[in-house]
Amino acid sequence: MPPENIDYSGFGFRVTATDKRTRARLGCLTTPHGQLMTPAFIFCATKAAIRAASPRDLKSANVEMILANTYHLLVQPGPDLVAKAGGLHQFMGWNGPLLTDSGGFQIFSLGSGVGGSEIKNNRSGSGNVRTNKLLFKLDEEGAVFRSPKDGAKHTLTPESVINIQRKLGPDIAVVLDECTPVNVERKYTEKSLNLTHKWAKRSLAEFDRYHDGTQALYGVVQGGVYKDLRCEGAEFIASLPFFGQAVGGCLGEHKEAMYEIVEYSMGPLSAAARGRPTHLLGIGGVRDIWEGVGMGIDTFDCVTPTRIARHGWALKKTAERFRINIRNSRFREDQRPLESDCSCYTCMNFSRSYIHHLIKANEILGLQLLTQHNIAFMNRLMEVIRTSISQGKFLEVKKEWLRN
Repeated sequence: MPPENIDYSGFGFRVTATDKRTRARLGCLTTPHGQLMTPAFIFCATKAAIRAASPRDLKSANVEMILANTYHLLVQPGPDLVAKAGGLHQFMGWNGPLLTDSGGFQIFSLGSGVGGSEIKNNRSGSGNVRTNKLLFKLDEEGAVFRSPKDGAKHTLTPESVINIQRKLGPDIAVVLDECTPVNVERKYTEKSLNLTHKWAKRSLAEFDRYHDGTQALYGVVQGGVYKDLRCEGAEFIASLPFFGQAVGGCLGEHKEAMYEIVEYSMGPLSAAARGRPTHLLGIGGVRDIWEGVGMGIDTFDCVTPTRIARHGWALKKTAERFRINIRNSRFREDQRPLESDCSCYTCMNFSRSYIHHLIKANEILGLQLLTQHNIAFMNRLMEVIRTSISQGKFLEVKKEWLRN
């Protein structure tokens, strides 16, 4: 049975201001490794590193919190090695707040041999898992899968995921959940939601057994695309003694559907768990963040800003889809910075022409410079959002940003 209460005295979340016309709010999330001003974007250091950016780069760009992935760190290098090194903070040289997700998404996407977009069609209508050689079993006990790296067999249960994250040592851990695909029947979604709730209670019980005040735990809201199931999932997670919660799972097949599904969860959460921080898993587009903040989301994570940098894309406020492809030949002789009003190291020192040259020449420096810019862009975006809330102009500034 899960505990009725858990002492999170080493942690805190305080709402400092709210928008009068939306659910947007300012907050301060306190952890043993420092504070995070919210709304905030959490950058993905999936394998205990952000590609093309060192911890020093992150601190220079005023990054406050990062996220690592339990699944990937289980596969390589393993939680025992990380624990011997003193936990992730010591292992990767990061002294700020750190969150690890459960690896649930990877089990049901990478672990079943499909990509993130394909997970939507990875279940049959009967609710059976269409497995391949990588995913052996998925049931109430947990998931048994083969590592795509070396073929080793791994078992993840709600309890083992808590213990793995205890060894990894993040400030905030996330419970194991089933990431329900989009195109499945309601019957399967109901079954999946029930499984996630059973896992949530088992996770809490295991977390409480060894809780020493150094970590906090988030529950995950599931429910597929169904409004009543999303409400049920939100109310259930809000009823348990989690420090915070994350909204996860399939979020529809297009943007408008995604916003609608997030709202299904945020309505009940805003009423029943308004004193807790709420995270939106795996979402980080510019418009997505504006919409999410307006619904009451406090933090976001996504690989997109740093991933697209490694493919030659720079984030830019006035560009279509908020990005430009610096590989394009039109930038070959362009001596302007990526953004004229950006004060990041890249924009203050290098031209589009030079970065275009670096990318075309396959120089690592090009990836580093684009990564640093995109990180700075996301931090600047979140600062603009926080300022707009504090000044009571959230909707006006949102409209100005999204007019393109």
